Order: sequence, then C-alpha cells, then structure tokens
Amino acid sequence: MELKMQRKFSGMGGDRTRRYDPKRRHRRSIRLKGYDYTQPGAYFVTICTHNRAPLFGRVVDGDMVLNVFGEMVWEEWFRTAQVRPYVELFSDEFVVMPNHVHGIIWIMGDPLVGAQRRCAPTKPKPGGITPNNVALGSLGAIIRSFKSAVTRRINEMRDTPGARVWQRNYYEHIVRSEQALDLIRQYIIQNPLRWHLDRYNPDRQGTDPLAHEIWNMIQTPVGAQRRCAPTNGQNGGEGHE
Repeated sequence: MELKMQRKFSGMGGDRTRRYDPKRRHRRSIRLKGYDYTQPGAYFVTICTHNRAPLFGRVVDGDMVLNVFGEMVWEEWFRTAQVRPYVELFSDEFVVMPNHVHGIIWIMGDPLVGAQRRCAPTKPKPGGITPNNVALGSLGAIIRSFKSAVTRRINEMRDTPGARVWQRNYYEHIVRSEQALDLIRQYIIQNPLRWHLDRYNPDRQGTDPLAHEIWNMIQTPVGAQRRCAPTNGQNGGEGHE
C-alpha cells in the first residue's frame, strides 16, 4: 500500500499536503556538550535509515509516495506529541523520504513559552556529542522513543526481530531565528521535489543550492542574525554537500 504525501487525507497529524507555503539538511550538526536539550526551543532534526536503505517508499514525479513502513513513520512522529504534552509538531514541518526523515520538534516546556513558538531560546556552549544516556524529556529521549516505536512496528510486520531500521545517531540544529525557520520549512516541504539533488539520494544529479543556503545561515555568526534569544556560542558540525 502506498500513499502520495501531496494528497490530503485525515489521520494522525492532520493534513499531509506537502506543497510549500511561503508564509508559513544538513550534514551532521554535533550535539553541544553542556547544552540543555530539555529547555524550550525548536530543533531541526534529520534521521537516516540503517545503511540509508530506501525503506519508506519512493519519489515519483516530485511526490513522496509512502509505503506501509512510511505510514508507520508518519504516525509515530505525530504520536509523539500525543504522549508528550510538552512537544508540538506540525504537518508542514515534517517529511518522510525514502531513506530519511526531516522534522522540526518544538519543546515547549512551560505553557507560557508556547506564545513564543517561533523562537528557539538557546545558550549553547561549544563541544562534542550528546552521550547515549539522555535526560528524561530531552530531545535525545524524544528521538530515541520515536525510533524505537518505528523499529518495533516495522520488525513485527516483516518478522525481523532485532533488525536495525535506523542509523545509530541523528543530526540536529537549534533553530535560532525566524529567517532560519522559514528556510528550513521550505527545505522540508520541497524535499520530494528536490530529491534529484538530495545528498541522501544515491542517484543524485548534483548539489542542492537550498541546502547550501541553509548551511551558510547556520554558519553565520549569531550576532549577525535576527535573534529571538541571546546566545553565547555556535552549533558545530559538518557542512552540506
């Protein structure tokens, strides 16, 4: 069973239309040592399948066509917000691709912070990778739970107990400004249309200028951007291809 993500239908997460609304990737973004990933903020996350296997469907004429495994991924992503009241997720900020997903996770914390959904208050420090023992309620805990739920359902369906579905780690970037948020949303929604340039596509035909633009914005000194919260450091990582 397959489903085009461009077509509307009701279900967990609401309208699954993936067209870009102008109003409304990146390589590894290393988790910052000492940064509190339980604090309110918006986090752009990319998770790849094990060995980048195309498990979740295929791209046809610029539309992502989900198979049954891809449907499970979509359902479990939005189930996260149902079981974690401090998390908000939006259908225009998530995409399932053949071998990876992109999404923005909003950790709201105090309900009063919800009025400032557009900004990610951050006080990062330069450093390394988040350890495996993640804090309860943190971004790492959210991702681990999501990956585990998807893995369990897929392995039950295909009768492959213990088989790996995801790569061990994930990539993330703290969204610090409206400009970055809009650009990342555009990238997420247009991902199926840009599959021929996607670095995760083994048959890609070139490099993606939008991915480069996002990476350059990430690398711009924070003080040069329109900010929603004071920052005292930059998020490290590798650049886009």
